[in-house]
Amino acid sequence: MTKDILRYDLMVQDALKGVVRKILAEAGRDGLPGEHHFYITFRTTAPGVRLSQRLREKHPDEMTIVLQHQFWDLNVSDHAFEVGLSFSGVPERLLIPYDAITTFFDPSVQFGLKFETQDAAGETQASEPAAPAKAPRGAASEPSVAPAAPLALPPKPAQKALPASAKKEAAEADVVARPETEEDGGAQVVSLDAFRKKT
Repeated sequence: MTKDILRYDLMVQDALKGVVRKILAEAGRDGLPGEHHFYITFRTTAPGVRLSQRLREKHPDEMTIVLQHQFWDLNVSDHAFEVGLSFSGVPERLLIPYDAITTFFDPSVQFGLKFETQDAAGETQASEPAAPAKAPRGAASEPSVAPAAPLALPPKPAQKALPASAKKEAAEADVVARPETEEDGGAQVVSLDAFRKKT
C-alpha cells in the first residue's frame, strides 16, 4: 500500500477544527442562536491549555465544558479560544487550543465531531510496537486496513446449511440477479424486477 505523504488525514482534521473555530467565532460575536449549545471535550494536559490548578487536579486528563447559558467573554483566535465559565460557583477563565479538543458536539441538532490528537496517535504507536505505524485519522478518511464491524449493527448471523432445493433456488436467484454479459466484467443494466421477490 502506498504511504500517504500528503497526510490527507491531518488536512481533514485541520479543516474540521476550522469548522469549530467558525462556530465559536459566530457564537462569540452574535451569541448562541436558538437552542444551539456546545459540549466541548479537551485534553487538560495538552500544550497551551490554561486552567486553574483546582480544575487541573479535578480533571487530570480530560474535561468537558458546556457552552449554553452561563458563559462569558468568549474570545476566538486562530489557534485557541478563551472563555469564562463558573464551576461550583467559582468563576474560571479557560484557554483551550483547538489541537487540545477531542470532541465537539451540538446536541440541539445532533452534530458532532471527534478528533484524534497527535499525542494519542503517538501513544498508540508506542504501545503497539509490533503493529505497523498508524497515522491519526480524521472524519471521512479512508482506513488503511479493513475496518471492524460497526458497533451499531449486530453481527451477521451464521449461515445455516440449506437443503438441496433451497441451494438450487439461491443459485437460480443469483443467475437472475447477475445475468451473464457478452464481455466478461462489462456493466449491464438490470431491471428492478430481477431483484424483486416473486410471490
